[in-house]
Amino acid sequence: MGNCVTMSNSNSNKIKALPIDSKFNFPSPLPSWPPGGGFATGTIDLGGLIASEVTTFTPVWATYEGGPENKGATFFEPTGLPEGYHILGYYAQPNNRALFGRVVVAKDNDGSSPALKNPQDYALVWSSKNVNIKQDNVGYIWAPIPLDGYQAVGLVVTTTPEKPALDKVMCVRSDLTSACEPDELIWGRSKGAGSDEFNIFESRPVERGTQATAVSTGTFTAQSGGETTTKMPVLVCLKNILSSYSNMPNLDQVKTVINSYSPRIYNHPKDTYLPSSVEWFFTNGALLYNKGQESNPTPIDPTGSNLPQGGSNDGLYWLDLPKDNNERERVMKGDITSAYAYFHIKPMLGGTYTDVAIWLFYPFNGGSTAKVGLVNIPLGKIGEHVGDWEHVTLRISNFNGFLWKVFFAQHAKGEWVHASNLEFLDSSNSFVGYASLHGHATYAHPGDVLQGTEFVGIRNDTAKSDKMLDTAKDYKIISADYIRSIIEPPWLNYAREWGPTIAYNVDDEIKKASGLLPGVIRKKFVKFTKSLPSELFGEEGPTGPKMKRSWDGDEIN
Repeated sequence: MGNCVTMSNSNSNKIKALPIDSKFNFPSPLPSWPPGGGFATGTIDLGGLIASEVTTFTPVWATYEGGPENKGATFFEPTGLPEGYHILGYYAQPNNRALFGRVVVAKDNDGSSPALKNPQDYALVWSSKNVNIKQDNVGYIWAPIPLDGYQAVGLVVTTTPEKPALDKVMCVRSDLTSACEPDELIWGRSKGAGSDEFNIFESRPVERGTQATAVSTGTFTAQSGGETTTKMPVLVCLKNILSSYSNMPNLDQVKTVINSYSPRIYNHPKDTYLPSSVEWFFTNGALLYNKGQESNPTPIDPTGSNLPQGGSNDGLYWLDLPKDNNERERVMKGDITSAYAYFHIKPMLGGTYTDVAIWLFYPFNGGSTAKVGLVNIPLGKIGEHVGDWEHVTLRISNFNGFLWKVFFAQHAKGEWVHASNLEFLDSSNSFVGYASLHGHATYAHPGDVLQGTEFVGIRNDTAKSDKMLDTAKDYKIISADYIRSIIEPPWLNYAREWGPTIAYNVDDEIKKASGLLPGVIRKKFVKFTKSLPSELFGEEGPTGPKMKRSWDGDEIN
């Protein structure tokens, strides 16, 4: 697939070609989806509205500074709409990546009361007329003013001061909408710009999760801190009032998604703590401990069938490595030849997207290393814990089967990476991910990422190696609530900790690590360590995938 773009720009403000001048295409054609249901059929019935996803655009206005990497942004009008469908808002994207966009368009499906109506007027939100920036023209951003009982979904952009035509976009009946909020920055003028402060963001629903009905539209929203602009408009997302799974992929389609997109995860060449399957961990001596009976731990059945089921993390049970020191050391290192990727398939954004969460298990998380200036400092026990769960999540459009984004989990948070910024394998739509040395946080590209400031932080080193897991080949689908044939393994419903609470004096470990640093630098380092998340200090063992907030909710970034 690709984005059809009409690009005509000879303005001298544009110094050189930008990534957005090229459209993103997957390395290989998308697969032929197995038949059944409404997945990848092009439309989704939201109840009152039929929605479709448009990926073709014509550029309207561009600026060449500000925003990510100070490369500016381009604003587009959706084109190539299916017959009978209407624009709800324009699309915008930073210039620092290849064009790969989507906006929802809609047509009325409610015979009793119009679901769509033209705005009654427009309000000028902002203009670049008196702003000193590199741009191809003067840009004007307009907010539709809806009739009573209707809401505006997106903004409109022109290069003339005349208001857009009233039939340019449609507003949506209020009961078919949901609240939205700013997401990633697209473009902006910094606070230092004074009255010209103005920012453009992607929009996303406020309510997100497997049970949420809100639908992302792909449009953008604006915020202003200046005095010369009008009050920012209230924009909304859509709502799927049917709340059905009819457009979710069936099992054969899920397997095709996995085979088409799932990544290869590279572990660092120096990492000695590698992934394994849960089953290997259990059969190689992992033990279940019960509070008050610590002297008599229980071996675990290969499927985890003798683990406590349900409940909550009440501190009564935990898992640990084998008692024998030699076996303990062996199991800590994992066994990548046994490792599986564990897949959780879930609806997202009102059932218009499928999130494919790929969970990896590591028997042990190694110690952390800090970087202070040019000096690397091993942090001893800090960072160590038993039972490390990590994941990446693929976000798949149920309109067309496109992979739109991938979430890389990184130390209780993470980052969304657009498909156009992924590293794809040669002639394949599968991409590459990297697990950091000892910590196993995942990243889209190799290199050294510093968790902290430029001067002091925790190292997250990533690189290719032969320690690689192909998640499209070695996997198990462990959960998909809407597919009845998927049976969850017993270990997934174990709500307690996968490792023991590690008792050590954190202050002593930090004192040891910082002992050779000069006084002023030592103070900065100690202050930095106080800001780190508790999970880094191994204060308690982690819980399993189903106990994470992202299991039923959205990813945290």
